[in-house]
Amino acid sequence: MRARKDNKGVPNAVDVHVGNRIRQRRTLLGMSQTHLAEQIGLTFQQVQKYERGTNRVSASRLFDLGRVLDVPIKHFFVEMSAHVEEQSPRRLLGTAPRLPDDELDPMVRRETLELVRAYYRIEDPVLRKRLTDLVRSIKQTEE
Repeated sequence: MRARKDNKGVPNAVDVHVGNRIRQRRTLLGMSQTHLAEQIGLTFQQVQKYERGTNRVSASRLFDLGRVLDVPIKHFFVEMSAHVEEQSPRRLLGTAPRLPDDELDPMVRRETLELVRAYYRIEDPVLRKRLTDLVRSIKQTEE
């Protein structure tokens, strides 16, 4: 399904946001575009178009992407700025109420992604467990 573009040929900001979230999650999992495409029955070029927001992701495809990337559908919409939200087709037509802001998902923050990547680069499982224990201990101290 092609993304609706404005009269300048620019993809809709919501589609770009969803595409960025797909790319972010795929990258976090260390998955190539080719592998993701194979898992959902597409070509890697189609995945590229989704990730750029050039093509809009259908509901059924978004469902498949959530399953393969192991995230709920809402993952693709979190941290959407008010400006991007205002660019949805219904908002542009003035027919949709603005939804309340949800809590930001800590799993999509850059800080979390960097921490998880660094953690899994530690090859020694004993050291990883000790690090996990340290973090839990710090949290308990805060409480």
